[in-house]
Amino acid sequence: MSENLSHLIEHSVQIAWDYLERTGQVSDAPFTSRFLSAAVEEMVRKGEHRRLMLANRAITAFERLSNRQAA
Repeated sequence: MSENLSHLIEHSVQIAWDYLERTGQVSDAPFTSRFLSAAVEEMVRKGEHRRLMLANRAITAFERLSNRQAA
């Protein structure tokens, strides 16, 4: 059963958000929310529709950005 795209995006972002929050990586909530939403939306536009893949790739992208900013 496939979800509609808005639910797919919402659920993927929520999975990523929950992980980042649990691991203490959310220091700027509005920025994190916008970043995750944009990352997931772009991947969906490129054809990725697997919820966990979207969430995991968004987490990885966020962590890479955070690591670059910390360096």
